[in-house]
Amino acid sequence: MRKFGLIGFPLTHSFSPNYFAKKFITENIGDATYTAYEIDDLSDLHYLVETEGLDGFNVTIPHKQNIVPYLDLLNYQAAQINAVNCVRVTEGKLIGFNTDYIAFKISIAKLAKSGHKALIFGNGGSSVAIKFALHELGISYKTVSRKVNAELNYADLDEALIKEFKILINTTPLGTFPNIETCIDIPYEGIGPNHVCHDLVYNPSESLFLQKAKKQGATIKNGFEMLEIQADRSWDIWNS
Repeated sequence: MRKFGLIGFPLTHSFSPNYFAKKFITENIGDATYTAYEIDDLSDLHYLVETEGLDGFNVTIPHKQNIVPYLDLLNYQAAQINAVNCVRVTEGKLIGFNTDYIAFKISIAKLAKSGHKALIFGNGGSSVAIKFALHELGISYKTVSRKVNAELNYADLDEALIKEFKILINTTPLGTFPNIETCIDIPYEGIGPNHVCHDLVYNPSESLFLQKAKKQGATIKNGFEMLEIQADRSWDIWNS
C-alpha cells in the first residue's frame, strides 16, 4: 500500500484528505491512502516519513517556506519560489515541488486580460507562488501587506489605486471558515465590472471579500479550482 499525506498545523478544515479520498474511490485507486498529519515542529519530519513509510505528501500552512531546509532537493520552480507544497520521497530523499503556482496560473489565465495589473494581498508562502505565476503570464503586480517595509501598506490604498489594478488577489486567510465575517480592508468602492477578484479562500465558497467585490460588479473566483489542480499535479508528481 502506497502512503501519502498532508503536513501542516492546524488541519481541522483541510481540503486534501477528503479530495484524495474521493479521488481514490472515483478513479478506482485501491493501493493508496492519504492521511492528515498535524505537525507543529518540523524537526520530527524525517522520523514521520520513515515511520509512516510515506511515498509523498502535501505541505500547507504554516510550513510551505520553513520546510525548505529539511528537504534534500528542490525542483526549479520550488527553488525560485522558495516555497513547497508537494514533496516526493524517492530512495529516502525528500524532493520539493510547488504545484500552487501552476494551479493559480491555470486558474487566473482564464480571466486575466492583456494589460491588466494585479494587487496581491498578503506576503506568505502562497503569495510567492502567485507572484511567480503572474511573472510567467507577463502580468505586473504589487504586494500589499501590514509589514513596515512592504511595497504597499493597506493605508496606501485609495479608490484610484484600486481602479488602476484590475486583478485583486487575496492570499491571506481572512474570511476562512469559521471566521467568515472578516475580509481584507480595502476601498471596495474602487472595484468595478472590469475587475477580476480571486480569493485563495475556498471555504466559504464566497468569502466576504468576494461578496463585496461581486456587489461592485466584478468577476469573482474562489480558490477551489486552484486546490483541485494543485492536488492533481501533486498526484502526477508522486506517480512520475
